[in-house]
Amino acid sequence: MARSVAYVSLTPSIPGPDRGGVHPPRIAFVIFDGFQSLDLAGPHEVFRRAGGYDCTVVAPVPGPVRAESGLPVHAGHGVATLPPTGIDTLVVTGGAGVYTARHDPRLTGWITAAARGARRVVSVCSGAFLLAEAGLLDGRRVTSHWARVERLAREYPAVTVQPDPIFVRDGHFWSSAGVTAGMDLALALVEEDQGQQVALEVARHLVLFLRRPGNQSQFSVGLWSMQPSSDPIRQAVAAIHADPGARHNIADLAARAGLSSRHLQRRFTAELGIPPAAYVERVRVEAAQGALENGGDPLDAIARRYGFGTAETLRRSFQRCLGVTPSDYRDRFRSTLGEHR
Repeated sequence: MARSVAYVSLTPSIPGPDRGGVHPPRIAFVIFDGFQSLDLAGPHEVFRRAGGYDCTVVAPVPGPVRAESGLPVHAGHGVATLPPTGIDTLVVTGGAGVYTARHDPRLTGWITAAARGARRVVSVCSGAFLLAEAGLLDGRRVTSHWARVERLAREYPAVTVQPDPIFVRDGHFWSSAGVTAGMDLALALVEEDQGQQVALEVARHLVLFLRRPGNQSQFSVGLWSMQPSSDPIRQAVAAIHADPGARHNIADLAARAGLSSRHLQRRFTAELGIPPAAYVERVRVEAAQGALENGGDPLDAIARRYGFGTAETLRRSFQRCLGVTPSDYRDRFRSTLGEHR
């Protein structure tokens, strides 16, 4: 018996606002065998929910395209059938298949032609490899998924790779970190086009609790640090997380772990890949982030509560770890939080 396969078809389904007969701006999503499905579905949902866009999916050839996860998606257009003109925003997805796709001259040639006339060119995750292969990113600042940035920088030395931000804008080129960061970038594009209120409404409908600024770090303690492998270091780490604002100098942590200060410093760094003082700072910054997101306490009070001492020390730590000031962090999220209360 023949076996049928159901394909996900991403076609326009939400009517946009009345544009007085003017065709809505076209957003062309580039996919390929082995693409990351969320790199497509996340931004696509943001734009469709906002309305006012013509969303099109293009692949090397039209028809079924299998994502990295195995999810089959139907591409309505192939590069030979969709003219590279008339595209407002070009969105190039990433995924493990990008390393093969970038060597397809049909695909890179179409991307180059489409980028030439597009108002904006966007890469999600490792989609930056396709843009870089096409020579479109030389001399530009870009980001990608934290696990791909080292390879991107090594293979394309003319590109300035910034490993930390969620997304980066350089002129009309935008790039984002992996997977859900593509939705943050798409929300920023919607805000640029249609204003903050529309972007916040989209975030609310998609249950995106916070719309993160692009220069916020894509790393959190749970993601970037290794896990302790011995009981003494586990005890020290547990003490830090239990009360970030407590005194956590080397002597205090060593006493909790039952080690000498020198031994604690060496073992902590070896097991977690980061010195104790830097780890304490990152945990405190994350605790302060929560306070800024969920309350209106003065910066001085937050700084004292989480072990920074002064608002100036808090500001320096935020700049060092997140690339944004505490005040800017709070201002960016305040209106979004109001939408969800």
